[in-house]
Amino acid sequence: MIEAVGLTKRYGAKTAVHNLSFQVRPGAVTGFLGPNGSGKSTTMRMMLGLDRPTSGHVTIGGHAFRSLPNAPRQVGALLDAKAVHGGRSARNHLLSLAQLAGIPAARVDEVLGVVGLQDVAKKRSKGFSLGMGQRLGIAAALLGDPQVLLFDEPVNGLDPEGILWVRNLMKRLASEGRTVFVSSHLMSEMALTADHLIVIGRGQLLSDMSVSDFISANSADFARVRVPADRPEYREKLTASLTEAGGRVMPETDGALRVTGLPLPRISDLAHGADVRLWELSPHQASLEEAYMRMTQGAVDYRSTADAKEGLQPPPPGYGHPGHGQQGYVPQPPPEVPQQGWYAPPPPGQNPYAAAPAPAPEPTAERTGRTTDEDPR
Repeated sequence: MIEAVGLTKRYGAKTAVHNLSFQVRPGAVTGFLGPNGSGKSTTMRMMLGLDRPTSGHVTIGGHAFRSLPNAPRQVGALLDAKAVHGGRSARNHLLSLAQLAGIPAARVDEVLGVVGLQDVAKKRSKGFSLGMGQRLGIAAALLGDPQVLLFDEPVNGLDPEGILWVRNLMKRLASEGRTVFVSSHLMSEMALTADHLIVIGRGQLLSDMSVSDFISANSADFARVRVPADRPEYREKLTASLTEAGGRVMPETDGALRVTGLPLPRISDLAHGADVRLWELSPHQASLEEAYMRMTQGAVDYRSTADAKEGLQPPPPGYGHPGHGQQGYVPQPPPEVPQQGWYAPPPPGQNPYAAAPAPAPEPTAERTGRTTDEDPR
């Protein structure tokens, strides 16, 4: 188990982490979330003894990382996949780590197979793609078969197959009773991978709860209700009945009704009592991304603004309306592209986005400034 107690880290006048306390328990994948600059990397570095806390402490299995005997056999970590000597092959990189920790060489070949790099084991890592580098970093974390694993953006640069592999790997490691701590910005992936969430903002703890509890606590669940479109009286009767029962009804753009404050069985009973036939009655729960954005909206340090040079650009053709000044530019829709399947390009000569090449003008004496008898050089 990982335990942080009153963890604080200051760099001069800047406080990166302030009084942070939490526990990461074994047997579950714990997601570590927060906006850029929230202190996630600093926290993970303090866990691994790379940065010394200004105050507070963090322990792994009851001990500080630096006091763990043969730490690589107890804790595996991926913080920076690029922290590899580019001149070494993948196998030699892992072999050097294994020798330092007293790990048998046979384990190197084993983890290379686990991460799918056995065919490039003898290639220098400087030629690896971003995704291959991530796999090599994960192999290094698994080298000592540790019980505690920390990963910072482990799916960065991986293709969909690689992302699925990492997801299944994390779940399998947790199912074996290991402690798995994963920092990521991919909310969709965290929703599929993590069991528990620790969310921080500006160095302070914002949330420490299960994924399902986090979504429920930071979103407004509602029910979608739809009645036959050709029976507007149904809509009016149902709205009146639901409002009278204490529900709040709001119309949606597609004609459905959004109902809050009433459970689905109660909505069904009220519709039946009002003799209203329903075409749809479905629950809606916010995604992890929606809940996360709502939770952290006040802790984001970097927000985009309108382009400062926007006013310096010349107005495009068709900007404004004659006689009414510049009232805004309405972009024209792009030309239609022939539908030929997801991957098939349009046939030659039928691409509406490719401009037809202009015919080259015949050289004349007036254009070139010489007669046809002159040497073109």
